[in-house]
Amino acid sequence: MEKFRDTSLSAQERAEALVDIMTTEEQASQLLYDAPAIPRLGIPAYNWWNECLHGLARNGIATMFPQAIALAAMFDTASHQKTGEIIATETRAKYNEASRHGDRDIYKGLTLWTPNINIFRDPRWGRGQETYGEDPFLTGALGKAFVKGLQGDGKIMKTAACAKHFAVHSGPEALRHAFDAQASAKDMEETYLPAFKDLVGAGVESVMGAYNRLNGEGACASDFLQGKLKEWGFDGHFVSDFRALEDFDSNHKLTASEEETAALAIKKGCDLNAGFVYEKLMDALAAGRITEADIRKACVHVMRTRIRLGMFDGHTEYDDIPYSVVACAEHKAHSLMCAEKSMVLLKNNGILPLDASKYGTIGVIGPNANSRAALEGNYCGTADRYITFLEGIQDAFGGRVLTAEGCHLYKDRVSGLARENDRLAEAETVAEQSDLVILCVGLDAYIEGEEGDAGNEFASGDKIDLRLPEPQRLLVSRVMEKGKPVIIVTAAGSAINVEADADAVIHAWYPGQFGGTALANILFGKVSPSGKLPVTFYVDADKLPDFADYSMQNRTYRYVRDNVLYPFGFGLTYSETVCENLHVEGRTASVDITNTGKTDTDDVVQFYIQGDSTADTPNPKLCGFARVSLKAGEKKTVSVPVPDCAFETVDENGVRAVRSSAFRLYAGTCQPDALSESLTGTKTLCTEILL
Repeated sequence: MEKFRDTSLSAQERAEALVDIMTTEEQASQLLYDAPAIPRLGIPAYNWWNECLHGLARNGIATMFPQAIALAAMFDTASHQKTGEIIATETRAKYNEASRHGDRDIYKGLTLWTPNINIFRDPRWGRGQETYGEDPFLTGALGKAFVKGLQGDGKIMKTAACAKHFAVHSGPEALRHAFDAQASAKDMEETYLPAFKDLVGAGVESVMGAYNRLNGEGACASDFLQGKLKEWGFDGHFVSDFRALEDFDSNHKLTASEEETAALAIKKGCDLNAGFVYEKLMDALAAGRITEADIRKACVHVMRTRIRLGMFDGHTEYDDIPYSVVACAEHKAHSLMCAEKSMVLLKNNGILPLDASKYGTIGVIGPNANSRAALEGNYCGTADRYITFLEGIQDAFGGRVLTAEGCHLYKDRVSGLARENDRLAEAETVAEQSDLVILCVGLDAYIEGEEGDAGNEFASGDKIDLRLPEPQRLLVSRVMEKGKPVIIVTAAGSAINVEADADAVIHAWYPGQFGGTALANILFGKVSPSGKLPVTFYVDADKLPDFADYSMQNRTYRYVRDNVLYPFGFGLTYSETVCENLHVEGRTASVDITNTGKTDTDDVVQFYIQGDSTADTPNPKLCGFARVSLKAGEKKTVSVPVPDCAFETVDENGVRAVRSSAFRLYAGTCQPDALSESLTGTKTLCTEILL
């Protein structure tokens, strides 16, 4: 038996043994994302590129979960880990069958280029929907849970997760291939790097570089970033974003040729090339730009990952996962539950939950009313069944349901041969003849996403402002003029200001394949809404810092001074919960929470902390959270550890240290700020911690 197949050895030993029986040319071939087979060694071809942002993507049928930003709105690490476990199970089932059929194509492997743990620093960023929001602590906690779900905790990894995009990557999309993100040492250590450090500490198997430069260095070949990975003890492999290395000579002007780029990247620590630049590695070797040792080191890293996945072990525990688990009833039930927990009730004048007996006819209006795209978000898979908002309401309501598209998502007409506003009259008619209107507006991934398909009309996937597109603004105005009760439901992966005084507003995100069922269950009171905002909703984009400015000043809830529409951590329920008896023992904070209302509900207890050092963030920062389920009248005690990093601050030189001796710890179901308390009608508790 070849030494690399000996499972009694460590993955490092086995990888070195395998690489040492390869030729240098064979080693170099394995550093391309579409790695060829090495028949003489029995090594099959392998394509490293697979996606699973919110369900296995681009590989036929799979369970589709709510978009990542929606999963973040759950504030629920246990459910998030289970989502990762389900995705890994379905990925293994698909991999088993594809391999059995000799299919080694893209999106068929076990290396999943997820999660995206960039900080959603600006609400205009189209790819913000892929992230877990604007807070480093929340992002790190959810990222660690997802990685554990994807990778498992056995000797063999179930799948391999990837922390991306390292680092300081959050738009603008139109500039990313040539952009130099300038970030201070303080912002790096305080905001942009903590989640990556958390995931490396949790054993994430790979890290992906970003397209942009960072303070002058290419993110995929950065001494600074690679130094951080070494400092944190990273033990996986590093992969470039797709074709990011090609930007080095063509856009960033860091190198003069692809051969020079290949040499720079591999010497700096980029092991795997998603793209084609590493086709020049042997040329770089011949020219003396790199050594055989450079190629060997990278090859050991990537083959170590394949060994950790059990690819050369013969039969593994995961080879028996049957195809029948893909999109099974249990997995789809979890998707529905996630959708229900993620939707955020932003406003309610008492109209919700709906008493169906009061309404004979409900009008469901808007371009997202019957849209599957509004369920999906970007980097999505294909579900075997979808329930749109309209279909969910039709299934749940026993009376008449009228519907009208109302307008195009962003164009001035639906039919190219018609005059502008060609669906507006129909929408007005439906509103006039309905007892209640549910207005389904927002965006989809066609105009909000990665270098969006709608192009420059919508800033290459980024938003121009925080308002609805103009045709939808007109639709909302005309419907509101009818004087009927109106509930606005927004589907979007980011902050939207609907600019309308509706009776209720629900932010549904991109809620996955059963978004319509989840919405109906909330509207008609089958479940209480319980999602919380993982991002700040601002009033006006014009009051935000420049999009290309990476300073955190007046960005996110930790630094914002004004311009807040709905705060981070905010979200209403159908009941009332009260927090009492906040106390701290050692490094554990506890609080009692009681459901004083008449409705069973989930809620999220949030802990924030702030010291007296001038180096601390201007506003208290999240340091713990716990989702809790409460029956009407039920009381529970919630306890969370307060991590050491909560007591630390970062100075202007990027040095992290404890600089305060006294801290204020807050607990409640929202942030400890006046707007949050006003919107929720609750008060946060506060106690002092002395070190």
